[in-house]
Formats: sequence, structure tokens, C-alpha cells
Amino acid sequence: KRPEWSGDKGVLNQGDDISGIVHEVGDNVVEFKKGDRVMAFHEMMTPGGSYAEYALSWKHTTFHLPKNLSFAEGAAIPLAALTAAVGLYARLGLAEPWSPASKASSKTPLVIYGASSSVGSYALQLAVKSNIHPLITIAGRASSHVEQFLDKSKGDVLIDYRKGDEHVVSSIKSALNGTPLLHAFDAVSENGSVENLTQIVDAKGKVTFVLPGKDYPGFAESVEKSTTRVGDVHGDLKDFGFVWSRYLSKGLEEGWFKAQPQEVVPGGLGGVEQALKNLKDGKASAVKYVFKIEDTPGAGSGQ
Repeated sequence: KRPEWSGDKGVLNQGDDISGIVHEVGDNVVEFKKGDRVMAFHEMMTPGGSYAEYALSWKHTTFHLPKNLSFAEGAAIPLAALTAAVGLYARLGLAEPWSPASKASSKTPLVIYGASSSVGSYALQLAVKSNIHPLITIAGRASSHVEQFLDKSKGDVLIDYRKGDEHVVSSIKSALNGTPLLHAFDAVSENGSVENLTQIVDAKGKVTFVLPGKDYPGFAESVEKSTTRVGDVHGDLKDFGFVWSRYLSKGLEEGWFKAQPQEVVPGGLGGVEQALKNLKDGKASAVKYVFKIEDTPGAGSGQ
């Protein structure tokens, strides 16, 4: 979808999730060394993307890849996980996991639309770590993937959007049980999700979206609307990106944060075009497509 958002930028390597072994580091890099297993978020719309045998990343958005994770798992994490963190904590202002919401505090309902997507699934896991409940999640055919993270004893629920907008809205209201909805993370931001949220988000609430270039009308004027742009970790949120890249590695090592399921696409980079078409057509469900560079015809041959 990116070319549709930003227009034709010419030929560009748009691979932004990286997983592999450090080949070389810059003069001011002290945390990483040649031979380290890493994953990284490449700065978008710049040279050196991951659709190649060698890729570039800034040190503040490079993660150590724990030994218990595969490179495929590593490739499924950086961009989507940082997007989830930016949305929850930089945009919605929720309690961060190292200072979680008090168990004795009042409930903090959070709606996550598109909870089975990579961004939505990561947002869900981080919200659990932050002790944010009830979690009101909206998903479809990948419901079982979402349910593993929910705690019904804390009011968490899963709502199937395939039953229609009226069902979604009424089910969210039922889950809120009279509590105002002050926080919503729309990891879909189209196909009816926005319109449904306009009926539910409180006038004093916050809602964040993931698709740029839209106005998202229909909310009360007092609602704080924002667009979650992961690219901000290479801009105003550079320190945020530094902290979260390291904290997510900690979560992966300790096991409370897990990679979205992966599907390795045959043919390496030769499979990118079809995989992107599948994503655009909505054929992917609770899965991240991964491309092994070594599976690309001609890789390593200098062609």
C-alpha cells in the first residue's frame, strides 16, 4: 500500500525488517560487533533495505536476537513491534510495562481493532504486560491466535467482525459495561473500523490509527486523534526507539513477548511480489511473510 500513500518514488529497496548476522559496524557502535545475531528496523524510504544480501540499520533500532529465536522469527518483529509500542505508549499514553497499571486501580479498557494482525497482536501482548484490562479485541478468522493472550477473568473479550458492524458496536458496549472508552488502537483503520469507533470512543478519549493521509472524521471534536507512524523512531522518537528495541529483546528472551507466526515464502526475493499482492488482497491471516535471501535465484553469485 505504501506507493499508494506516498506516490511514485522511483525504484527503491523497501525491505524494512532485517534479521541476520552483523557484517560490519560503524565507528561509534559499541553494543554490537561483527558476528552478532540481530534483527533491525531499517529507516524507511532510504537506501540499504533488506531486500538484498546486505542491509543497513541504525544502532538505535537494532535488536539483539536471542539464541532461542530463529532468523525467521527475528524478521517478523522489528517494524510491527515498534509500531505497536509507538501506538500504545507514545500516542495513547498508556502505562508502560516497566511501570504497569496498578492491580488495585480502576479498569483501563482498551480496544484493539485488528488484533490478529502483526501490529495488533504485538499491541495485545504489550498491553497484557502493562496490566491493561479489559482488552476488547476485534478479529476474524484468526481468532484462536488472539484468544491465547486474553484473560477472561479480567474482562478481556474477542469480538468477531465478520458478524457485522452492529454486532461489533453492541459487543464493545457490552464489554465496557458502562465504563467510558478512553483508549482505542485501530490497527486496521479502514473497512468500517473507523466508523464503528466513532460510536464508542468517549469525548475525552484517544484513538490512534495506522494508515497515513486520512482525516478520520466522525469523532467528537474533543477526541484526541493521532496517526501511529513507526518511522518516527528514526525522527522525534529516536530515544523511544532505542529503549524499546532493547526492551523487546528482553521480552523475547524472557518469553513474555512472542513473534507473530511466520510463513517462509518460496524463492526468496522472487516471492516478494506475490506476497505483497496477498497482503493487499487480505489473504494473510495472523502470519508474517518471510523471505530467505539465500533462496533467491542467483543469490551469492554476484549476479
